Amino acid sequence: MKKNRTLIKRSLGERIFELFNILLMVLLCMIMLYPILYVLFASFSNAAELIKHSGLLLKPVGFTTQAYKFVAKNPMILRGYANTLIVLVCGVSLNLVLTSLGAYFLSRKNVKLKRPITLMIIFTMYFSGGMIPIYFTVKDLGLLDSYLAMILPVAINTYNMIIMRTSFESIPTSLEEAARIDGAGHMTILCKIVLPLSKAVIAVIIMYYAVSHWNSWFNAMLFINDRKKFPLQLVLREILIQNDTSNMMQMVGIGEQSMIGETIKYAVIVVSTVPILCIYPFVQKYFVQGVMIGAVKG
Repeated sequence: MKKNRTLIKRSLGERIFELFNILLMVLLCMIMLYPILYVLFASFSNAAELIKHSGLLLKPVGFTTQAYKFVAKNPMILRGYANTLIVLVCGVSLNLVLTSLGAYFLSRKNVKLKRPITLMIIFTMYFSGGMIPIYFTVKDLGLLDSYLAMILPVAINTYNMIIMRTSFESIPTSLEEAARIDGAGHMTILCKIVLPLSKAVIAVIIMYYAVSHWNSWFNAMLFINDRKKFPLQLVLREILIQNDTSNMMQMVGIGEQSMIGETIKYAVIVVSTVPILCIYPFVQKYFVQGVMIGAVKG
């Protein structure tokens, strides 16, 4: 038997509106995607031909991997990668532990002075001691020129903790009550009930912290003087802003350095950006669910 299908005819105005939305979304995607493609195409272009090129860059001009070869010769790039990975792994681990503990505490219903404590924590989202007090605090603690200087000052993010707290509050209290009857304590409830049921929001929080650590350069610029401990983004800043590409072009003539330096900058941007972009597809499915959980109730 054929199923009866009810076809709803859309009016001309609705079809025009839908077409307009599609064209608008395509235009916005092109506007956001083109700068990324430009950097990618420029990094694979011949330096001399790229400088002569005018107009839109829709493909590499004189395809070459010369810029990436120069980047691979820079020891600071690999060292910066290693330093960033150390800060990323240790920092995200500490972030997750502290954020989970803080969110669990704030999600409990029978906590005394819960509202004043929450307001005090939220206050830190809008007001801080400032750069100079933070610097002197790090200095007095003896953390200058150490990885901890890039980890401890950003050990917890209030916004992320509020999102995780809201997620924890959505877990049925009956599960906690059943666990307490079996003799479970707070750490057992947190580790064996709350966290396993909050995988979506945890994935989002980990991604937020990971991107923050990967892109961080300001704290490193303030607290790190030893070049051997520079993270990747601080090395990138040196190359882009200070035009420091000399250590990658010892074998190139002086006249060619300015041209090749431009493509090297694009190559460095690609090298420092691609790793974090590769993580997004694996956690994308958790984004909507995780963030919406934190937006249902405050």
